[in-house]
Amino acid sequence: MQHCTAVFDRLPQRCTTPAQLPHIPLSHFRGQATAISGAHMASFPTASHIPRPRLNTYTGHLLCMIGVLGKLWVRTSELFHSVLAVVLHRHHPLRHVRRLWHPPVYRPLVDLSTMEEQHLIITYRLDRATIQELCTQLEPDLMAAIRHPTGIPPQVQVLSVLHFLASGSFQTTVAIASGMSQPMFSNVLSRVLSALLKHMRSYIVFPQVEDLPTVKVDFYALGHIPNIIGAIDGTHMALTLPHRSEQVDRNRKSYHSMNVQMVCLADQYISHVNAKLPGSVHDAYILQNSSIPYVMGQLQRHCVWLLGDSGYLNLSWLLTPVRNPTTRAEERYNEAHGRTRRVIEWTFGLLKARFRCLHMTGGSLFYSPKKVCQTIVACCMLHNLALRRQVPFLQEDGPHGGVVAAVEPVDSEDEEAEEEDMNNRDSVIQQYFQ
Repeated sequence: MQHCTAVFDRLPQRCTTPAQLPHIPLSHFRGQATAISGAHMASFPTASHIPRPRLNTYTGHLLCMIGVLGKLWVRTSELFHSVLAVVLHRHHPLRHVRRLWHPPVYRPLVDLSTMEEQHLIITYRLDRATIQELCTQLEPDLMAAIRHPTGIPPQVQVLSVLHFLASGSFQTTVAIASGMSQPMFSNVLSRVLSALLKHMRSYIVFPQVEDLPTVKVDFYALGHIPNIIGAIDGTHMALTLPHRSEQVDRNRKSYHSMNVQMVCLADQYISHVNAKLPGSVHDAYILQNSSIPYVMGQLQRHCVWLLGDSGYLNLSWLLTPVRNPTTRAEERYNEAHGRTRRVIEWTFGLLKARFRCLHMTGGSLFYSPKKVCQTIVACCMLHNLALRRQVPFLQEDGPHGGVVAAVEPVDSEDEEAEEEDMNNRDSVIQQYFQ
């Protein structure tokens, strides 16, 4: 009996008041919940969300803990099924069907062999033989830049750039016609211009001593002025959005341009070009800072001259017209001077008509001044190439063809400077036009 009483005393007794209930801390259950980590942590139930058990025994707390574990199992199984679905979707055999390799599709490239001769001259301004000669000359530089077996062939690169220079169109239009994208053509344009400018000295050559007799005869046939080896003048090539100051590139006609100085022969061959200075610079300043004074100084012992308009100074090797002629000899000199010097205006007209990217009707060049300079020099080189190969020009001349430029007034400082070399021009008038 005493043994039974001792066992009974060790059993939990019924409490008479709520304060005597045995209490298990809720942190025990919270610790069980926070032991589980993952993206669904916030949705897991904890013991704090479960109402207190109504049973006043340890059995009630045990049942509550079993309920919490059951809900945790449900949430864990849902998470497991979600992860399993993602894994099965990623490794589904039909999912990789869309990633099969397909061979790239290239646009058909322009082919020189399939074009007619007349179409080549109209579209590219050069005939077939001249284009092939140009491609052969530029091929080493263009092939060195090709890093992919499917790169654009050098012949297609040259044809696309010739089309762009001749038409003055947008890069997108020329790229589609040539079978490439616009970004690709932009790279091709820079590449071909750089390769072409390496051969500038073989395309633009000032007359040498052995060439002077022939050049003099050709100029004498134009206006009967002896010892002329070139006509010099400047022309404006329009550009858009220059990177430097607007006032620097704005010319006297209120648009942005590059003032390009050229010297041409009697057959409109360009023997000198300087396209480095902006449109606001005067022609006389460009001449003073070019290589022409040095070259003409070396040829001074051969008694030769250049012809220029009244915007230039009258120098020992440069003849300008008389602004206010008072004698019949001076009038005859001005007439002969105008007939001879207008060849430079014809050259400007032919150059801009042959390569419409330089003409205002083809729009201004949307490039930096440096690239505009490269484009102008490249067009001058191709112009000389067409003349040397006697490629006919199948379109009408531009608006500048055959028009004599208006005489521009000069500053008073220039008038005073002309007094030093006035005797040189007067001697020519007295000797050949009296």
